[in-house]
Order: sequence, then structure tokens, then C-alpha cells
Amino acid sequence: MDFNDTPEEAAFRAEARAFLHANAEPKAGARPVLRQSGIDADAVARCKAWQARKADAGFAGLTWPKRFGGREASSILQVIYNQEEDDFVVPRGLYEIGLGMCIPTMMTYANDDVLDRYVRPALRGEEVWCQLFSEPAGGSDLAALRTRAEKDGDGWIINGQKIWTSGAHLSDFGIIVVRTDPNVPKHEGLTFFFLDMKSPGIDIRPIHQMSGARHFNEVFLTDVRVPDSQRLGAVGQGWKVSLTTLMNERLAVGDVQRPDVDDLLELARSVRLDGKPAVRNAAMRERIASWHAKAQGLKFTRFRTLTALSKGETPGPENSIHKLVNASKTQDIASYGLDLMGEAGLVVDADLAEAYGMFQAALLSSPSSRIAGGSDEILRNIIAERVLGLPADIRVDKNKPFNQVATGRR
Repeated sequence: MDFNDTPEEAAFRAEARAFLHANAEPKAGARPVLRQSGIDADAVARCKAWQARKADAGFAGLTWPKRFGGREASSILQVIYNQEEDDFVVPRGLYEIGLGMCIPTMMTYANDDVLDRYVRPALRGEEVWCQLFSEPAGGSDLAALRTRAEKDGDGWIINGQKIWTSGAHLSDFGIIVVRTDPNVPKHEGLTFFFLDMKSPGIDIRPIHQMSGARHFNEVFLTDVRVPDSQRLGAVGQGWKVSLTTLMNERLAVGDVQRPDVDDLLELARSVRLDGKPAVRNAAMRERIASWHAKAQGLKFTRFRTLTALSKGETPGPENSIHKLVNASKTQDIASYGLDLMGEAGLVVDADLAEAYGMFQAALLSSPSSRIAGGSDEILRNIIAERVLGLPADIRVDKNKPFNQVATGRR
């Protein structure tokens, strides 16, 4: 692995850092922005303004074609910009799905006319996208979805339900995978579309989470008409298109989340244990050292991806490893931080709690990180089968028509 920037990369890093210093506040000493707190109207306005500013400066969609406002830069430059931006407080939570998952899928499968209409507005933050994948009866098995689409003239009629759709209530458009043929095995009967989230028949219902946020949604689709021109990929090839989205999702959801080791160390300096700062407690120091070692392992595993990208190669399964370990680490650190606070850990008011309530918010939201973007079990299967070469799980529904797969009682 090569940890050093090339001259070109170093120059770009300096350019990105200068832009960020001129337009954003460094995280050091700043109040943390909690992603799980949800997005209100003011936050939406800030996100849109920031995205437009990035686009004007040429830092949005760095790897995208120039005709859409990108730079056609190498993937490693996008990684470098993300590294630099992570040191600053910037509005987030509105465009990660659209720009990280939806539009890259569109650019792989949509025709030029469609791309000319949708890509640039998304890059500039003028239009928001969401991803309609998960369903109530599917669990972690995306291919078990039951939302169906039936051909009707030059279009399709969609009926069904999606759930856990982040940002659906704020979105203008969405990508969706549906079942178009129940008479073939589950992976073969799927088709992929994009749709207008304001279409007649779409009912979006926010889910009130225990963290207080409402960014997840149930989405009910009743006789929603979608033109065939909004199909991505061939009929029955929706699983192939979905894999493109999922590959992008693994990379997007694997970032380090707060609180991390440095946040716990700062908390240990301010909280007292046995009459002394907790950081001086031997057991406490041992726990911090253990998580620090794990964080360093994740960091250097991530460098494998960066090295592959810098060489123009396709990254391997490292992102599954990173996401699997990081999600549980965040949950463990949040839980330990609350234990360290004692009764003060019950305070959830961000203006009164230690670390602005970061640990409390993370404890309530971190379990979802172990499901979103691939559950722990799915990621373990990927690592076992594709990295270690272990036998695949037994799949009793393999090669069986979907409408013959046994289901629970209804």
C-alpha cells in the first residue's frame, strides 16, 4: 500500500482544503452535527445551498463527465476531497443517496436524453433522489420483494409497499426495483425503474423513530403509472441493475461515524471517575486502546481501497469488512460513553448533555447502521464466501419459481 499523495494528488488536496477553509467551519472545537437528528426545512435549505456552492467550485461529482458539471477526475481525487471535507462542519443528509447510489446507477443504464435531463440538476442539488428497495416482508433479502409491476400499453402499473426509504418525503425522484414475473426464480423476475415521487398513487408516511428522527418512511404505491422509457436495464434484469446500486451503497455507508475513539477520549477527559478524570483510570485506558487499535485496523483496511482506486483498479470486498466492523464499533462506543456518564447519560437535551448529546443520539440510531446497506449477517456471508472461500449458505428457494416459494401464514 502506498500512503503518499502523488504530486497531482497533493496539489488537488491543497485546492480542496483551501476551498473548505474559505467556505466551511473546521470541526475542531465546533458543535458536532448529528446526522440522525433529521432534516427540517432550514437544514434542507442549507444542504441545497452547500451543494450548489460545491458544484460552482467544481467539487461536486468530481469523477462525473464534464457535460454534467463534473471534472472527469480519477476516483482517488474524490476520495481525497471526502477526506478533507470530513474535517469540516458541512450540511449533510440530503444528497448522499441520490449522488452516491441513484445517479451512478442512472449513468450506467439510462440513455443520453435521460441523463441530460436528470444528472446536472441532481449534481447541483436542485432535485433530490431516494432509493426504494426494502420491503416489510423481505427482511435482508432484497430479491424477496413483492411490489409488482404489470405492463399496460406503453407503461407499467406498480402496486406494493416499500419501507425504510430514507428521505422519501423530501425527494423529487426515486429508483425502484419491482417484480414483473413471479413465474421465474426470484432473482430473474425483477425489473428496475426510476419514477417521479409526486406521481399519483404514491403515499409517503414518515416513521417516527425512537431517536426522535423522522427521516425513514413507508411508501405505499397504488396503481402508480410509470412510462417504459423510465425503465433501467432490460425487463427481468432488475437484479443486475440493483447490484450496481448496492456496490455503490457499500462504499457510501462505510464511512466512520461519530462518536469515534477521539470523541470517547475527549469525554474521558471531562468526566470524573473515582474522583479523578476518567482518562486516568487503567480499565478506561485499556478500553480506549482496544477501540483505537480497531480504528487503526479499519483505517489501513480502507487504504487498500484507496490504493486500488489510485491505480484505476476496482476495489475488492474491503468495504464490506469496513462497514461490518465500524457499525458495531460505533454502537459499542456509544453504549460505553453513556455508562461513563452515569445518571447524566439519561439527559438527551443536546444543550445540556455531555458532548452535545452525541453519545445518546448514537446509541438510539446506531442499531440501524447494522442493517442499512447490508445487515451484519449479509456482510458476513459476503466475506465468508467471497474472501475466505467458504461454502455458500443453503438456499432452499434457489431455482424455484417465486410464486412457489413457501411463505408464512397471512
